[in-house]
Amino acid sequence: MGIPVKLQAFEGPLDLLLHLIDKNKVSIYDIPIVEITKQYLEYIRDLDGQDLDVMSEFLLMAATLLDIKSKMLLPKEMKEDGEEEEDPRQELVEMLLQYKLFKFMSYELKEKQVDASKALFKEPTVPKEVLEYRQPIDMEELVGDMTLAKLHVIFKSIVRKQEDKIDPIRSKFGRIEKEEVSLTDKIDYIEAYAIARKKFSFRNLLEEQNSKAHIIVTFLGILELMKLGRIKIEQEDIFEDIQISLVE
Repeated sequence: MGIPVKLQAFEGPLDLLLHLIDKNKVSIYDIPIVEITKQYLEYIRDLDGQDLDVMSEFLLMAATLLDIKSKMLLPKEMKEDGEEEEDPRQELVEMLLQYKLFKFMSYELKEKQVDASKALFKEPTVPKEVLEYRQPIDMEELVGDMTLAKLHVIFKSIVRKQEDKIDPIRSKFGRIEKEEVSLTDKIDYIEAYAIARKKFSFRNLLEEQNSKAHIIVTFLGILELMKLGRIKIEQEDIFEDIQISLVE
């Protein structure tokens, strides 16, 4: 007994055949060609008045089904090598499998299109004020546990070493002139010193100075660079040397 098929739109004759196979719950590899052909013909009878191009596709498949049906009714002949002839349904099965594959692929592409339609893209429009903003320097984080008292202790020890180098007798001879030391030049010197060494000892920097005036101005330059956030000062333990590094 045939299964009634409701009139509905199909993509083509292969789509209709897949629908009939699913309705009859039969295997695509073992199509009951007689029953499927009967149901297929019942469907295309309802297509009267449809577009001629659409009708021609369905009628061509109807002719193919009738051809397969007639071959299935004929007795099977044996080939010369003793094998049976190819199943007349084989070509139709391959067409249906290929169509089914492309159909499922189209479903996946449609889902991706739906998902893509939900995604929006917007060019960045960051205000100029936000782009030019620079985070203010946190002096507490920059200096850490370093205090002026610790720097002063090191400063005094370096000055004392410089005084110990002075000859108590020869220092009284000669003309003493005022030594001009520029703070700006000393800051540039410290920055160049930091760039060349990346990280260096505060004590070693002061010991390389030629005079007490240079030591004082160097100390002031260190404080100024700390204030500007150009250098970072660290000290692991209380009595260890202070390490200075350039802030990139």
